[in-house]
Amino acid sequence: MPQADHVSVVHGSMMVDVPRKIFKGKECEIDPEQVVPFQRILQSRYPWITDNAVKVILRKAQMEMLRVRDEETNGREYSRTLAQKGKLDEAIQHLRIRLELNPDDSKTWYDLGELLFKKGDGNGGFDAFRKGDEALERSKAKKKRS
Repeated sequence: MPQADHVSVVHGSMMVDVPRKIFKGKECEIDPEQVVPFQRILQSRYPWITDNAVKVILRKAQMEMLRVRDEETNGREYSRTLAQKGKLDEAIQHLRIRLELNPDDSKTWYDLGELLFKKGDGNGGFDAFRKGDEALERSKAKKKRS
């Protein structure tokens, strides 16, 4: 499970916590300025870790960071990135998969509606907005009962 300021990855038999601040932007690009102190600390603790091993750890951490950000936003962040790249069908499919896992996420329903409208599917867009409204009402009703 990721900590608030780290993502954890396995390298060989080691578990390495990589600071989230190393990653920038929606695509979690690696910030070289942030890597230097991390690499220095890592190699001072584990002198046998090569520069190449650090690169492998960072690539694994980057993939984990993308997965964590996707999970934190229920797929919205990654689908926005896909849509910006002109991959509307993939973005829509990604949100639909995420909604299967969490059908009560009104924000994801609204994002799906916007993408469907962008693609020219007005009926699908209205349906997604309606499901988003329903999810929001269920959420409000749950909060009132609590």
